[in-house]
Amino acid sequence: MSEQEQPSETEVELELKLDAEVVEDSAEAPTEDVLQEVTLESVQAELEVALVKVDEQQADVLRAQAEAQNIRRRSEQDVSKAHKFGQEKLMTEVVSLLDNLGRAIEAGSADGASLKGLLEGVEMSQKMLLDGLQKFNVTQLDPHGEPFNPELHEAMTAVPNPDLEPNTVMEVFQKGYTLNGRLVRPAMVVVSK
Repeated sequence: MSEQEQPSETEVELELKLDAEVVEDSAEAPTEDVLQEVTLESVQAELEVALVKVDEQQADVLRAQAEAQNIRRRSEQDVSKAHKFGQEKLMTEVVSLLDNLGRAIEAGSADGASLKGLLEGVEMSQKMLLDGLQKFNVTQLDPHGEPFNPELHEAMTAVPNPDLEPNTVMEVFQKGYTLNGRLVRPAMVVVSK
């Protein structure tokens, strides 16, 4: 190397100073390890917050499930009670009817009882039963003289009758009943041809 190619002492000193400054600057700047540690700590803090929220939400879910189960159980109990005791009012009406029928039997079996008195007692009991059934939306079907309706009537036989139009109910063997508009038993009838 020639003298010209060799750096001067000042240039070498200057280069060393620059290298020292770079080393100092790198010492002052956060290293990758420090950055990773800071990031890791913040992630851990966020994770802890998230875990607390998850625990709270799990507790809320468990409370909601317990509440739903309680509501379901109470509903099942209410339905069960409705099935067991739903006819209580109807039974009150029927028991009263039984009392009246018992009185009619006693009156008919007494000395000097007339058939007329017995018949009156039975008719009153029948009226009482029909009135009680009407309270529960039970309607009696007595279609005598009405047009035949296959949805409400069951034709037992058809008889020629020149006085009535065809398919008219001439006679009712057994009355029908509906409950809230729904057929419970059709009326058994004789229809004209």
